[in-house]
Amino acid sequence: MLSTFSQKYEGYPSGSMVDYACDMDGCPILAISSLAVHTKDILANPKCSLLVAKDPDDRTDLVITLHGDVVCVEEKDKEAIRATYLKKHPNAFWVDFGDFQFVRIEPTAIRYVSGVATAILGSGEFSKEVYAAAKPDPIAQFSKPVASHMNKDHEEDTKLIVHHTTSIPVDSAYILDLDSLGFNVKADCQGSSFKLRIPFPRRAEDRKDVKTLIVEMLQAAKASIKVPS
Repeated sequence: MLSTFSQKYEGYPSGSMVDYACDMDGCPILAISSLAVHTKDILANPKCSLLVAKDPDDRTDLVITLHGDVVCVEEKDKEAIRATYLKKHPNAFWVDFGDFQFVRIEPTAIRYVSGVATAILGSGEFSKEVYAAAKPDPIAQFSKPVASHMNKDHEEDTKLIVHHTTSIPVDSAYILDLDSLGFNVKADCQGSSFKLRIPFPRRAEDRKDVKTLIVEMLQAAKASIKVPS
């Protein structure tokens, strides 16, 4: 959700659903049409915010709001930016229409909140300097294949790990994603569905280390509830 300062309704914010990608510096890239209301707003006042929900269907999941200023992409960068945008949105053929241009949002502050309406509410903010210095999690690139393998071939093992870690005797546990610090699961217990965060005993260094940690966690779970190996 892109929020801009409305030019039609002075003093009020205006919201638009937009697609985005990120450049090498982590700045959001937008492809905007000169016909769009938000483009007119941006041309008059470049200050805006971009709200990104990790799971739009779950309000308790992570939501990030990036505040920043919109700047036009320079001519020398347009091909690289176009390629980056189309890599994430391969069907966005309309970016080559004459009324479209690429812009980026240069962050000034970033806010986040998660666990809304739950016992694990967390929130905070950080500066553009901290944001610029941040690096992608090295394990995130392996999230989909590892989660897929665990969900397909080791569902019972995941249930044991979740039970041991949280003391909740879940009926099912589906890994949603993982990173170097742990993984997130969607669990079912007694007819209720909810999400849980399962931390690794230590930070995972690489994909092989993820397997090592999961095996260690499974062995600990089996030992604690006396399940034969």
